[in-house]
Amino acid sequence: MASSAVAYAALMIGSSACSVCGNSMLLLVSLLNKNLRTDTWPLTCSFCLCDLALGLSIMPLSAHTSILRPTEGYPSEGTLCQASAFIFVLLQLASVHSLTWVTVDKFTEICFALSYARVFTARRAWAVLVAVWSYCLLIGALPLVGFGNYGYSAGRYVCAPSFRSSCMGFNVLFVGLGIIAPILAMCCLYGYIVYVAKKQARRGTFVCNEQHCFYVPANNYLRSSVVMIAPVVCLLVCWMPYIVICFYESLTGRESPEPVSAVATWLMLFTSALNPWINSMTQTRYRAALWLSLTKLRQTFQQRRKTSLSQVMTTQPASARESCSSAPPPPPSGQPRAPTGPSQHPTGHEHQHKPST
Repeated sequence: MASSAVAYAALMIGSSACSVCGNSMLLLVSLLNKNLRTDTWPLTCSFCLCDLALGLSIMPLSAHTSILRPTEGYPSEGTLCQASAFIFVLLQLASVHSLTWVTVDKFTEICFALSYARVFTARRAWAVLVAVWSYCLLIGALPLVGFGNYGYSAGRYVCAPSFRSSCMGFNVLFVGLGIIAPILAMCCLYGYIVYVAKKQARRGTFVCNEQHCFYVPANNYLRSSVVMIAPVVCLLVCWMPYIVICFYESLTGRESPEPVSAVATWLMLFTSALNPWINSMTQTRYRAALWLSLTKLRQTFQQRRKTSLSQVMTTQPASARESCSSAPPPPPSGQPRAPTGPSQHPTGHEHQHKPST
């Protein structure tokens, strides 16, 4: 077994654990806090479920393949390979496009706050979600009907789209419209948000509530801008090697080096572990909801522990209660304790009479 295959399997297993834990935690926090379940919450739930499914299916399968059958893999025409490749493409596209619409929602909320409630309604959010999944199902099913090709890649240890020159049409749809276009859209939206934040920081901004108005310092806008840029930067860093490899193999007709393909595939899948943190947990409301949920769970655990201890103390064995009740009560203070041993009365010859005077 090659050391590179073992290292790849370790990276996949670690990424799978992080993806499952992070996305499960985000789902639980959203379900336990009603204030997070807004009209556009289904979009966040969509990319969260996609990343969770990737962590439970594709990553463990890739780790298993890299350790047990790194060279032969699975037959490209087999059902397992075709199904895993379809799930691979479907979940990746659905995750990226759901993230894009989450960004559109955030952009509208920040830049068009007054008309946000009219623009993003619950019905429109569900319509967007249906359109996203319909598009992703269509793109993922094209190689199954002959437009494109799914096959096992020994360098990536997964069944994935084959980036050959004969599949150029599908490659353009998958990589160009499916990956590059939404990432560029997110870059533009976040870039405009940062531009608006800098403009407001220069002229100063007052935020008012029902009681008073207060000045928001410029460093608050700059710090918020850095937090907003982080998701796009992470997406670009993780997806760029995979996109470059796709174009390289499509244009040249040659496969890229196996270590490069393995690292690029792992980085692309690793986004499923980063998404819940860089897109949701960086927001103040999600962090506050997380701490509130942890506090509630800790209080519940402590309450149950106290209840169980009180039940143990009140349900003692009957023999222990009887032994305690049959024991004689202690004598009151100031009185001598009765002798517990045999009586020591003096015998008759031991009595001595004093002589009469």
